[in-house]
Amino acid sequence: MENIKYRAVVTGATRGIGYAIAERLLQDGLEVIATGTKKNGKHPIGSNYYQVDFLDENSTNKFINYLKKQKINIVVNNAGINKISEFSSINIEDFDRILRVNLRVPFQICQAVIPFMEKNKWGRIVNLTSIFSTISKEYRASYSSSKFGLDGMTKALAAEVSEKGILANSVGPGFIDTDMTREVLGTSGISKLKGQIPMKRLGQTSEIASLVSWLVSNENTYMTGQNLMIDGGFTRV
Repeated sequence: MENIKYRAVVTGATRGIGYAIAERLLQDGLEVIATGTKKNGKHPIGSNYYQVDFLDENSTNKFINYLKKQKINIVVNNAGINKISEFSSINIEDFDRILRVNLRVPFQICQAVIPFMEKNKWGRIVNLTSIFSTISKEYRASYSSSKFGLDGMTKALAAEVSEKGILANSVGPGFIDTDMTREVLGTSGISKLKGQIPMKRLGQTSEIASLVSWLVSNENTYMTGQNLMIDGGFTRV
């Protein structure tokens, strides 16, 4: 891929895993478009910030049209939402919202950028799934539906475009040490959770970013269509 500028888009890049990924790709020398929902969202220094609300049709469509003009050759679909609900109590509007942000929007983004990737015979796509794209548990029906679907979409996409130099993979984070994790679980909840993880600790956002960095690089020449769990062994015990 000589003489081609590396330009990446990272969605949901104002905090946690998305922020760490955008920051790492900047360190790798890439141009990065970082998205967030707030007008002046926090984003890594050096990235180009784009405000978009993926729950809003007009906002999403404007962003998709913007991407078509940006010569994107690296995509990291990280933005996602969740709502824990008992199956019988799931509101259909909430179900649709979760599938929209977690599955439909990544689909739209991939569709928008693939023509440029095909033209240049090079591209890298990483869709952030979750451990709940390979296992699940109670009250996760909406979220798991979206993440199992995202993995399925990624596998089908990889089967179509890999021969064109476009490698598409999923990354499934386990329990990661973020502000949100600490807010939701609290100290006692995290302590209990650590006991269930073979490595006896939470993952770090930098560890997710390192994996994504490799997947979107020229060092990755043969891995495609995979859903890589990075979870300290949680899903393998």
